[in-house]
Amino acid sequence: MLDAARRLIAPSARSDVPAFMVMDVMAAAARIEAAGGQVIHMEVGQPAAPAPASAIAAARAALASGRLQYTEALGIPTLRARIARHYGETYGVDIDPARVAVTTGSSAGFILAFLALFEPGDRVAVALPGYPPYRHILRALGCEPVAIETTQATRWAITADMLIAAHRRAPLKGVLIASPANPTGTMMTAEALRDLIDAAQSEGIRFISDEIYHGLDYAFEAETAARLSDNAVIINSFSKYFCMTGWRIGWMVLPEPLVRPVDRLQGNLAISVPTLSQIAAEAAFDGRAEMEAVKHGYEENRRILLDGLPKAGIEKILPVDGAFYLYADVSRFCDDSFEFAQRMLQETHVAATPGVDFDPLQGRHFIRFCYIAAIHRGHVARGFQFQRLVQERLRYVVGGDLAAEQIAAEIVLFAHAARRGALGDEGVGEEARADAVGVDRIGADSF
Repeated sequence: MLDAARRLIAPSARSDVPAFMVMDVMAAAARIEAAGGQVIHMEVGQPAAPAPASAIAAARAALASGRLQYTEALGIPTLRARIARHYGETYGVDIDPARVAVTTGSSAGFILAFLALFEPGDRVAVALPGYPPYRHILRALGCEPVAIETTQATRWAITADMLIAAHRRAPLKGVLIASPANPTGTMMTAEALRDLIDAAQSEGIRFISDEIYHGLDYAFEAETAARLSDNAVIINSFSKYFCMTGWRIGWMVLPEPLVRPVDRLQGNLAISVPTLSQIAAEAAFDGRAEMEAVKHGYEENRRILLDGLPKAGIEKILPVDGAFYLYADVSRFCDDSFEFAQRMLQETHVAATPGVDFDPLQGRHFIRFCYIAAIHRGHVARGFQFQRLVQERLRYVVGGDLAAEQIAAEIVLFAHAARRGALGDEGVGEEARADAVGVDRIGADSF
């Protein structure tokens, strides 16, 4: 009877996608904290700042007004119009609000785009290193992700020549790029993006541009694919720049032929996006000054890490152009970034994400650090330095009051110990050892 039940509820083959490893790191860090330890969180790409005050005020007013109903499948018309206006204000691009679809975060945008553009078996190019759910969602939908390995020579981005070469080996139906990219933070120049779009369109390859980290650009201004082609599918979100991850609200800019298909898909899959989140998102555009202050804090954290990590022996870092990630080569210390990240969390309580999550080929040499830290709401106006807890936690390592430099110092203690093969008492300070007392060690087979 039990065997029959197991056969009846056996999961589908399409559900057998890899776990998103950063979520496992988060869970492991939470177990340490639940046992009384303190963790420096540099693993998850989740802004620590709250949503803009204007968004929160609008949501409160909507809740106080009473009933929240379904909206149109593609979103509240005024929100779609406000998103379209954003393209004119930010990029000087005229977008018809009818081409805007509001989604449940960018994740729903990817699902809708893949369903609207591709058939089972279609081959879609993605970059390595890259955001793992691109590959996982494509596989779950029956498509074949085609990983194109990027290098320093191509500035860690897919080039037109690379795309054409992959297409010649076996035809591609689509390509998905991100700029700024996760996990690297590296951006494509406007010229490189234009060349790639032109190459894709000349070969009939559908183009998807993940622009979720737009607004968080430091080295130069991010270019939108919406300026370069009306045929590109643009995916964006309120999660990163507007600090609204938990609100689950994003958007797409669609080629006109895809508007009705996405409308039908959204209506069947979700009916509509949560109304409260849509109301808050429209008001979020009025909080840009507040979000710029948050961005300036990221810039300072970025500066400190770029200065401090090389002093800690982590010298090979990919171009940190935007977003809030730093992708670092740790191969001088080990050849297994999973083990490196695991031991760094266990022994020093610094949580970071191993590169194997983003690149199954070369990721074993890399670690992704996210330079966002938990902060209090009152810190917004002062530019978002790393939290006081980090300063207290690492005061024993070095003098001074720059938390990121102290993080770097702790990382190098771990790195030197990892190179020796074991962490002795000299590798971890008294406060770190005290924090570790009573914390259950996590098994070697998982975070």
